Parts: sequence; C-alpha cells; structure tokens
Amino acid sequence: MKDLSLETSTTRSPRALSLLKLLLLSSVGVFLFFFQVDLGGRSTILVDHLSGYLVREQRTLSVAFIVALMIYGALRPVIDGSWRGGWGVALFTAIKWLGLGLAGIHLAGLTPEWANQKDMLPFLFERLALSVGVLIPIGALALTFLLGFGLLEIIGVLLQRVMRPLFRTPGHSALDAVASFVGSYSVGLLVTSKMYAQGKYSVRDAAIIATGFSTVSATFMVVVARTLGLMEHWTFYFWATLLVTFAVTAITAYLPPIAGIAHRDAAPEPTGGQGRLSRALDAGVARYESREPLTTMLWNNLLDGLRMSATVVSSILAVGFIGICLAKFTPVFEWIGLLLKPALMLADAMLGTTGASAASGAFASGLAEMFLPAILLKDAEFAVRMLAAIVSVSMVLFLSGCIPCILATGIPLRFSHLLIIWLLRTLLSIVLGAAVIALALSAGWLPSL
Repeated sequence: MKDLSLETSTTRSPRALSLLKLLLLSSVGVFLFFFQVDLGGRSTILVDHLSGYLVREQRTLSVAFIVALMIYGALRPVIDGSWRGGWGVALFTAIKWLGLGLAGIHLAGLTPEWANQKDMLPFLFERLALSVGVLIPIGALALTFLLGFGLLEIIGVLLQRVMRPLFRTPGHSALDAVASFVGSYSVGLLVTSKMYAQGKYSVRDAAIIATGFSTVSATFMVVVARTLGLMEHWTFYFWATLLVTFAVTAITAYLPPIAGIAHRDAAPEPTGGQGRLSRALDAGVARYESREPLTTMLWNNLLDGLRMSATVVSSILAVGFIGICLAKFTPVFEWIGLLLKPALMLADAMLGTTGASAASGAFASGLAEMFLPAILLKDAEFAVRMLAAIVSVSMVLFLSGCIPCILATGIPLRFSHLLIIWLLRTLLSIVLGAAVIALALSAGWLPSL
C-alpha cells in the first residue's frame, strides 16, 4: 500500500510541476495581451505600448524597419518567381509594389496636394501601415507565451461546448475573439494564421474567425467614440458593439459563402471517465511537455510576424489608398450604399430617425476604411452616430487593413467571398445595432436626442 501511494505521488508530482510552469508562463502572455496598463496617459495593452513607443519616439528606426520590410515583400516574389503563380499572385505582387511606391512618395514629401489630406495617404502610412507593421512582429513574439505552453489546449477543451454550437469554431478560438477586441485585428489574425498553419483550424474555422472576430481593438473603438462624440456613453457602446459583432458572427457562420467552405469535422472528444476540467488540464500539460525550446519558438514566431508585416504594410497602403480615393472622388460607395438602403430604412423606422438611410454612402464607405463613417457622420443625429459607431466595428472587414491582412495569412479565402461576407455583416449589423439602440432608448439607458 505504501509503495502504491509513493508511485501515485511521484507520477502526480511532475504533472503538477508542469501545470504550474504552464500557468506561470501562459500568465505572461495573458498579461501582455489582455491587461490594459496606464502609461504616459495611454491605457492599453503592453504590446501596444511598446509598438506605440517605437512609432512615436523612435520614428526614424521604425520607418527604416517598415521600408525594409516593404522592399523585402515586394522583391521576394520577383526573385523567387512566385509572381508567375497565377493572376491572383501577380496582382498581389503589383499591389506590394504600389504600396512601396506610395510609401516612397510620402516619405520623400512628393505627395500631391489632393492626396496629402490628413485622412488620405498621411493617415494610411502614419496611423495604419507604420503602427500595424511594427505591432505585428512584437505581437508575434508575445504570442509565444500565449500559445506555446498549453493554455490554448486548456481553453479549447473547456469552451468546446460553447464555441461549436454558437460559432461553429473550436473552443480555443475564444482566444482569437478576445485578442482582437483587446489587441487588434492584426494580432487576432496572427493567432488565426498560426493556428491554421498548425492544422488546428479547418478552412471554415479560419474563415469564421478571421471574418467574424478580427475587428479593430477596444483602443481604436475609443478613437471612433471620441470622433462621434459618444465617450459619455462608452460603456453602452462597448458592450453593445461586442454583442452585435458576436451575434452577427454567429449568424453568418451558418450562411453562405462561409457555410459552404471546406471543413473537417472535429474528432469526438475523448472522455475516458474524466471530467472536462481534468481533460483540459491533461491536454495543456501534454502540450507543455512536448513544446519546442523557448528560443526556437520565439525565433519562429518572429519570422512569421516579419513575413506577415512585409505583406500587410504594402497592402494597407495600396488597397487602402485606392479605397479612400473611390470613397472621396467617385460615386462607387454611393452605389454600394444602395444595397444597404433597405436595412437603413428599417433602422430609421426603429430609431425614429431619417438620417440613416440618407447616409447610406457614408455607411458603405466603411468598406474602404472603417474609420470613414465616423469622419463623414460626426455631425449626424445621436442615434445615427451611435449606429455608425457600432456598425463600423461590427462589419469587421475593410480594404485599408483587415482584408489585406486576411489575404496575407494564407487562409484560402477568395476576395469575392470577403466582399459578400462584408455585405452580409453590414446589413445584419445595421438591423441588430438599431434594435439594440432602440431598446436602450426605450429603457432610458440612452438619452432621446
């Protein structure tokens, strides 16, 4: 009996020690990504603080780093001949060169006056390309602690029964959702890309997560709220946006084109008489004990981040510039806005307003850049401003940032599918957002302005 007790304690002790190390190392990743810290008057996650410091205080170094990445991204497909891999690859290569050219024009001070407005090329380079390009490699290093030691496996087992029925995704995709809302879409897509490359997501899983959870961060939501004069109602805005975004994701996961994307069924969950928590901890410990050395994981993740940045930065500049030009100088988004008219008319009926349907082009401009509706509707009536603030985040997809990031991940999503998903998400976001606002107005949670 004594020998059996000794054997039990010796087998449990290494497991307990591995579990303790797993939790300690993973807590570093949780702290880096999910805890906002107030530094220098800014409250955001440490990963964002570091990238923000480099962009603001080490601008020359950051610009040189970004330009070097853009040159690498543009030259690589030419040198290795991959640009000949089809019209899609050739087009994407041309986009990288266009982005590099736009960066050169901006940095050389040669931007024409019409393109040098603060919401055009300067905005795209300074506020988006530079920030995202620096953030991605830093986030990639930090992801080592979040994903590399077993936390993903624990969450995956614990949340499987929640995420699968609601969103048709694995349990560990909950990390993607939180990382995007607390960090940014670039951080969330970095997680998604990593999980897809490791075979932990099917194509459909990755498509749902990339197009449903990878929206802008809570930090940028503050910028939207400030622009639209909604900070007095920040708490309502944040939770309403979270609710609408995830509700739309749950719906679109069951609609085409996502519903028809290739998917492999998850293997049946082994039980072996164990409870869910016990199985979750066993899965985490198994992952911890089979991990690569920390230096190897850090290096591999850094390389992944650098490759993604090299693709994303050029795409943000090129695709974003084209999209904003279309929004400002052509009626393209007014035409696209016609598709949103029925939903916006319904929103007007629910809210007792008239401005939503009249601003269909402004809502549609979110396809080019999610911040454009906030700029264009900053003087609209209160309910329309709140609706624009919710919809601009809940639509998730936009040409100046998220869409190029998705196309850079290697997830085989067609551009046409992304446009259809954007339309579905926007229509649903308008209707659900208006319903939530109408409920809040009738309950007195928001002022009737």
